[in-house]
Amino acid sequence: MSDKNQNSGQQPIVKIGHYTLGATLGVGTFGKVKIGEHQLTKHKVAIKILNRQKIKSLDVVGKIRREIQNLKLFRHPHIIKLYQVISTPTDIFMIMEYVSGGELFDYIVKHGKLKEFEARRFFQQIISGVDYCHRHMIVHRDLKPENLLLDQNLHVKIADFGLSNMMTDGEFLRTSCGSPNYAAPEVISGKLYAGPEVDIWSCGVILYALLCGSLPFDDEHVPTLFRKIKTGIFPIPDYLNKSVVSLLCHMLQVDPMKRATIEDIKKHDWFQRDLPAYLFPSPVERDSSVIDTDAVTEVCEKFGVQESEVHNALLSGDPHDQLGIAYHLIIDNKRIADEAAKAEIKDFYVASSPPPVSFSPCELSSFRPHPERIAPLRERAYSASGRDGVTDRAGKAGTPVKRAKWHLGIRSQSKPNDIMNEVYRAMKALDFEWKVINPYHVRVRHKNKIYNKYTKMSLQLYQVDFKNYLLDFKSLSSDELEFNYFNTNSPEIEKLSCIPQATGHHTMEFFEMCAALITQLAR
Repeated sequence: MSDKNQNSGQQPIVKIGHYTLGATLGVGTFGKVKIGEHQLTKHKVAIKILNRQKIKSLDVVGKIRREIQNLKLFRHPHIIKLYQVISTPTDIFMIMEYVSGGELFDYIVKHGKLKEFEARRFFQQIISGVDYCHRHMIVHRDLKPENLLLDQNLHVKIADFGLSNMMTDGEFLRTSCGSPNYAAPEVISGKLYAGPEVDIWSCGVILYALLCGSLPFDDEHVPTLFRKIKTGIFPIPDYLNKSVVSLLCHMLQVDPMKRATIEDIKKHDWFQRDLPAYLFPSPVERDSSVIDTDAVTEVCEKFGVQESEVHNALLSGDPHDQLGIAYHLIIDNKRIADEAAKAEIKDFYVASSPPPVSFSPCELSSFRPHPERIAPLRERAYSASGRDGVTDRAGKAGTPVKRAKWHLGIRSQSKPNDIMNEVYRAMKALDFEWKVINPYHVRVRHKNKIYNKYTKMSLQLYQVDFKNYLLDFKSLSSDELEFNYFNTNSPEIEKLSCIPQATGHHTMEFFEMCAALITQLAR
């Protein structure tokens, strides 16, 4: 076996603790960051490898120690998580949350100034994380887009707590640190500061960068840059609305006593718009003492242990206990998935009038301005006739395509805009709530008053050929449930052709929702 691996040129599998190391994600001053995988739970992590000799030679032992100490305290959806620290004589391995979307800095460079709703979403997440830090008596002191990472769902993760410090009541900080462009006037002047107010200033600069694609204070000559920061005078583009300008001016006050606080920001009208409830949970929701039985069961299955052993590991509070680490990995991954789902299925609007299907040129540039094409039914039948794969234009066998056999929906020969207007009118009549994803794709929900829960589905219009359009019905109860459409004899209204493989109340409620919409459209 070993000879075979050597001959095939495969790299040997490197393990540290219960993790296998994979590809290098990045290289820093102190070492590398590699992707890792927990051997039993299979959850991906980022492993920061710090060389002890480099840390000592660069005199940053205190910086690293602070980062480790502070990150160990945190469990927040928008702060990078530290799961474990493994020490060897030569290196320190920091097992951290894996984030795949790059830096917010790169995102701003690529997209320039962001749309207001997108800038607000990022900013709300940042403030939620900063508020969490301050409530736990930690001031970051180096907030900037380079230290704000994005996950695959474009959720912010605050990182790099190396310059952070603990706040103590009645004491002030003096160290001038952080990046000059994002540093508060009192920091670059060497004056005393309590802590939170310097993070607020940095957040104000970040908000400006999100909205404008540039910095409020910038100059290649550092003394000139410092003079600009101390004046607090910055350009205000005409396209910024008055509400966000008032927030920026309050956050970028030179006098820290007049500067906005976290509470001021949270109460501001611009910040409150479309604010997800999870970002600022009530004290009851913050309680992490409740044990997740499903996660405990998963740990028991993976490690082959009894529930009592997992409970003892959690009660011991030992940060190196493998059962506790695996439990928190599972919990955090579930929480990340939950927050992603909340972000996708939020902001539903109660129908007051059908929203226009026409969008501005700027809005249309961000998504398809026409219904997506879908393979004709004849091609679907052919692909389902036993072929394992598909053939590209060159005649080569390609990747097998999984195609649905049964579909649910509506077919029409009307114009796309007319179809969607009819859909909006029907949803309004049925008292459905919806969120427009693009002109031909909406997410819909309806509240079941008996169970006090929402049934959610997606409606998307597809183009089959030059004159036929199909409206897809898809349940949003699970990623694995897909309810599409299938053409039957009716030229306008499709029939239910199959019962999907799903159980529980949601399935019947989904069908009832579909039936109500189809009936309303058929009138």
